[in-house]
Amino acid sequence: MPELPEVETTKTSLLPLLEQRVQAVTVLNASLRWPIPNDLDKLVGQRLTQLKRRSKYILAEFEQDQMLWHLGMSGSFRLCQANEALRKHDHLVIDFEDLQLRYHDPRRFGCILWLDQANQSKLIDTLGPEPLSEDFNAAYLGEKLSKKNVGIKIALMDNHVVVGVGNIYATESLFNIGVHPAQPASTLSKTQVEKLVIEVKRILKQAIDLGGSTLRDYSNAMGENGYFQQTLLAYGRAGEMCVNCETTLENLKLGQRASVFCPQCQPLKLKKA
Repeated sequence: MPELPEVETTKTSLLPLLEQRVQAVTVLNASLRWPIPNDLDKLVGQRLTQLKRRSKYILAEFEQDQMLWHLGMSGSFRLCQANEALRKHDHLVIDFEDLQLRYHDPRRFGCILWLDQANQSKLIDTLGPEPLSEDFNAAYLGEKLSKKNVGIKIALMDNHVVVGVGNIYATESLFNIGVHPAQPASTLSKTQVEKLVIEVKRILKQAIDLGGSTLRDYSNAMGENGYFQQTLLAYGRAGEMCVNCETTLENLKLGQRASVFCPQCQPLKLKKA
């Protein structure tokens, strides 16, 4: 699933569309997580004025309307010329003045929605702070974790606590500060919380700089792959040696997600230090 760095990179790659007017909209297959609205032709004639990211959503502002786009498990946007052949699983085509935007989603868990008050309330207003913002700090995270007895990795991936820290980046952050992914969130020390905030911000910034992670089929709207996966120290490396101590990395399931860790460098501590 594309995580925050991949969505940020996708948003940036769509910037060539800014100030272009929509010429036509074609819905090829409306079946996504929620059906694509049947009135997207309202966009025709409107300029795209702004692109923003909130959590893993891309917010597209047009002159009169706003849209909310989510890549789901396997979604991607592609900028191309109108004469390029369509691909299987292309769901939506938006013709702009100079380029064509296509939304492609084999598993159909993404969404293309109007950003109206109902969707704002349901999908946006309940989200936690952005991890790269000043609102995400040690004081805030410590207060949130003090009330949670779930594993720290589960808490870190909770969008009500902080948005956009998915499996890859949570795994890497915890490995780098030596905290077991199943350690109860409320037992982290003040120092551990401070280190975790710093590491999450560092990891996400590095991943954005490297264009995100291409593990299966992710690419940005220009068709470019990410390179952060080449730096992974824990995620996807179960059974290999730890780069720090040469202990074999282990894997456990937390919240139905694989969680790779080093039993030597990340010992499980059930009580607060």
